[in-house]
Amino acid sequence: MPRYEFRCRTCDDTFEVSRPMAESSAPADCPAGHADTVKLLSAVAVGGSNSGAPAPAMGGGGGGCCGGGGCG
Repeated sequence: MPRYEFRCRTCDDTFEVSRPMAESSAPADCPAGHADTVKLLSAVAVGGSNSGAPAPAMGGGGGGCCGGGGCG
């Protein structure tokens, strides 16, 4: 079940709520009982490993139609 992060505007506490996606935009009370909360945007990690190297360019370096020469 997805987890959504909220921040309380009254006490400035942040907290998470697990709920179905269909209820993702429903309001949530903070653990201290305050109702003035806002849903925070979350960063999402998408699988794979990241070595810090940039992704290789497509096409392998020129040539071919519209890739650097001789179209006519």
